[in-house]
Amino acid sequence: MEILDGKAAASAIRSGLKQEIAGLQSLAGRPPGLAVILVGDDPASAIYVRNKGKNCREAGIESREYKLPGNVTQDKLERLIRELNLLEEVDGILLQLPLPGSLDSQRCLELISPLKDVDGFHPENMGKLTLGLPGFRSCTPAGIIALLKYYNLDVSAKDCIVIGRSNIVGKPLALMLLAQNATVTICHSRTSDIKGHVRRADFIFAAVGIPGFVNADMVKQGAVVVDVGINRTQDGLVGDCDYEGIKEKARAITPVPGGVGPMTIAMLLKNTVSAWKNKLQL
Repeated sequence: MEILDGKAAASAIRSGLKQEIAGLQSLAGRPPGLAVILVGDDPASAIYVRNKGKNCREAGIESREYKLPGNVTQDKLERLIRELNLLEEVDGILLQLPLPGSLDSQRCLELISPLKDVDGFHPENMGKLTLGLPGFRSCTPAGIIALLKYYNLDVSAKDCIVIGRSNIVGKPLALMLLAQNATVTICHSRTSDIKGHVRRADFIFAAVGIPGFVNADMVKQGAVVVDVGINRTQDGLVGDCDYEGIKEKARAITPVPGGVGPMTIAMLLKNTVSAWKNKLQL
């Protein structure tokens, strides 16, 4: 059984980006710039933003944090996004989700320029993904694809199960797997006999948000299991898969934490560098 170490894969990606930035910065006249908008004081979001900032600095990306109170108005948040769209030194804009319930997150995401949409959530970039056209890809599913490539795990002609149909992970991941010539089934809360579907899978991608949802009985011998979930429990952070039970059957599995999470941030940095290069025609 192989542990798919997202920290190692993400470190390799960041090292490559750091070299690329160092080689191009003299031509560009400035480093890549990422603007991160954090609304409210959610502890998990604050930690995530702090980690992103640390990773940006290590790679040579200038990270700008814009912290707004939880009671900020929709108009003020939208005004900030419009200002960042016009700011030359900002190549990418990240709106940390979730937003407080009073705010319309979808409207805010649609206001971000598609050219600066380094999270890959804008309808234009989602549409390009659907059509197989170049554009920014959502960071978590893109990170999963990069992790599989890092460990030479080929999904072509394999049966892949995606558990979860969110716009952030499930749907874009299914499209990215299709682009890799996988045969993809999406399961969700209304799927009958989820266990039966999962048992047939060569690759299992769990993004359902339920601790330990996928157990050893659902995994066939030699399957690859990618756990996208991260759930806070009394026992600490756990994924959507029963790691201890599954690891004896799986060909490869991601740990939680340390699997998909680091890859998400690595893809955010990669998208930011791409936006920088696109803007400056490097």
